Amino acid sequence: MAETVGGPSSEDRPTPPHSGAGSPAGRTDAQGVYHQPAPISFGMLAFYLLLMVLLIYASSRGTFSSFPFITELLIGVFLLFLVRSAATRYRLDAEELVAWRIFGNRRIRLETVRKIEYANLRDLGPVGMFGSWGWRGRLWSPIVGSFDAIQTVSSGLLVTAGTHPLFISPKDPDAFAQELSRRVRSYTGPLETDVGNLRRAATPSGF
Repeated sequence: MAETVGGPSSEDRPTPPHSGAGSPAGRTDAQGVYHQPAPISFGMLAFYLLLMVLLIYASSRGTFSSFPFITELLIGVFLLFLVRSAATRYRLDAEELVAWRIFGNRRIRLETVRKIEYANLRDLGPVGMFGSWGWRGRLWSPIVGSFDAIQTVSSGLLVTAGTHPLFISPKDPDAFAQELSRRVRSYTGPLETDVGNLRRAATPSGF
């Protein structure tokens, strides 16, 4: 039976009627590479816009009068992080899972994947959320220890591979988990925990 980290079990989630390759959120190109973006976080968008409005207001009040161009510089930084988040996307080829964003990505060899789980960033209880702004997005959780997070929202998938698990938030996590599972199992066979293996989830315990 599939396990989860901070998210509903496979029994609690509806089985999607489509395969990974047929997901409206993802596509497989002519080279067999599967692509799926991360969803746009409207909460994060509102947060950055609010910061920029407050910054412009403070600048109009003369708060930064002794620091030339500081307002423009900070707005540029906020816009960079906003675009960086919006550009987050994931790719599966014959050998790797690639979680990509501007100025930072993480690559995982498919044969090293040990678990594919549903997860929620809030339930993982990460310490030091500012780490997600860094190159690797390295965070620490009392549940799983150090892990990387390349995501835009708090719900998604936790992929355990190598030294540090990777948390991602594909737009359609069900479809992405299925496609990832299919490709990983072509290397390793069944995984210890695998929410993307629908056949295994549908097999009664003990068979």
